[in-house]
Amino acid sequence: MTLLIQDEYPEKLFRDDGKRLDGRDPFELRPIKMEVDVIKNADGSAYIEWGNNKIFASVYGPREVHPHHLAKPDRGILRVFYRMATFSVFDRKRPAPGRREKEISMIISDCLEPVLFLELYPGTSFEIFIEVVDADGGTRCASTTVAALALADAGVPMRSLVTSCAVGKIGGQLVTDLSGIEDKAGEADLPTAITWFNDELSLLQFDGQISQSELEKCLDMAKDALDKIYSMQLDALKRKYIKIQEDAENQGGATEE
Repeated sequence: MTLLIQDEYPEKLFRDDGKRLDGRDPFELRPIKMEVDVIKNADGSAYIEWGNNKIFASVYGPREVHPHHLAKPDRGILRVFYRMATFSVFDRKRPAPGRREKEISMIISDCLEPVLFLELYPGTSFEIFIEVVDADGGTRCASTTVAALALADAGVPMRSLVTSCAVGKIGGQLVTDLSGIEDKAGEADLPTAITWFNDELSLLQFDGQISQSELEKCLDMAKDALDKIYSMQLDALKRKYIKIQEDAENQGGATEE
């Protein structure tokens, strides 16, 4: 967790050696760790550590819709609940969900819906609960990425995974994967997400000022970063099924003995 308040933001966001304050090169991602099947009571779950962000996602469904008037007779619905723990940021957050959390819940839902076959589940709902236990910039992108992983872990039919990452501009330079300090003190922030079955952006937001040529460069940078993160998502899923196969083989060997 970054213990800085607004008046303490550094004047320079690059070190004298040209690297960012956390030691990264301009186009380098923060360290990312992903794991699936981390919450046994959920139908599917995943955990991500992305820099200092630590986020859990759990999926439940298909199940009956409550309240009933929200159900749709011709398709299922997706409900996303993004929450930040009260201790996830330096200034203690109110326990009740705020406007920003509701907005991000809607954004994540809009990102994920295109890859789901909700028409196969009329009258039911899938619910995704996202809990940010430590926040340090880019939580909406990390939450979208881990939520897609949790859906895949639940075995929900999907056209593809969804991957998200932010790019932007700090200290006059374009960079990939802004940290919390860079997000707040930089000139521009551009969260993106991609649906891989059609290679289309399902999220493109913008805050700040950049030129059109810089925007085009940012989109190229985002695509390179999303490719790398997508490979990490696939590896996390593969590790689960490799472990299942190894456990089955070990159990079979023990039975033969």
